Amino acid sequence: MGWDSASTVAQEVEQPQKIYPRAMLGAVCLVTLSYLLPIGMMYWAGYPASAFETGSWADVAGLVGGNWLRAALVLGGMMSGFAMFNALLMSYSRLPLAMAQDGMLPRIFAKTLKRSRAPWVSILVCTAGWAACIGLGLERLVTLDVLLAGSSVVLEFIALAVLRAKEPDLKRPFRVPGGMPGAVLIGVCPTLLLILSAVRSEHEEFFGMNGFLFAMLIVVAGFVVYGLMSAAKHMKAGPQVKPGNSPGA
Repeated sequence: MGWDSASTVAQEVEQPQKIYPRAMLGAVCLVTLSYLLPIGMMYWAGYPASAFETGSWADVAGLVGGNWLRAALVLGGMMSGFAMFNALLMSYSRLPLAMAQDGMLPRIFAKTLKRSRAPWVSILVCTAGWAACIGLGLERLVTLDVLLAGSSVVLEFIALAVLRAKEPDLKRPFRVPGGMPGAVLIGVCPTLLLILSAVRSEHEEFFGMNGFLFAMLIVVAGFVVYGLMSAAKHMKAGPQVKPGNSPGA
């Protein structure tokens, strides 16, 4: 689960101010080792980088430790995928719930189970959406995920800088050090990485359309839907009466 996804369930975590920094630091160390160790083993086994493709990690494991290590790696990958899916489901299903509570989505998305308070409608809708994307294939899904999730993260960095400028003295449970320069610089590297990913995704196509263009259309559609929902919300609320201009004044 990404660092931004963890924030959506902070209300359900005891002392997130202390737990989250420790968890993030530990996650960075584990992720670093999970990349360095397999790549090191691949180099040690003499496996050529030109032959590396989907499923090659299992082949490398077989070369290094035999069939038992190959089977263990595949089993570990399945367990990792299942755990990541559950974690992301817990996180992402809270977003439609919060949007429904704020009037940005129909109220049905705010329905929760009495015992666990799980947003069951949001979970079912998110699950159906993910199931509909299975046919796109792994590479297209990765491209789409990087572009869409990356765009949302860039918006979060922009919101961080804007909030730091508008309310610099606001009390914050978590605060990026360095003042305004620190709030801006923390988003530079991820934004550059997103731009690189967008350039590299040029060869991917979705329904006969360039992958980057397809992702941007989805982003624009999100802004359009948000504008329509906001307009409908204001129309439902009716005109605001200013103090001193009420009919009985």
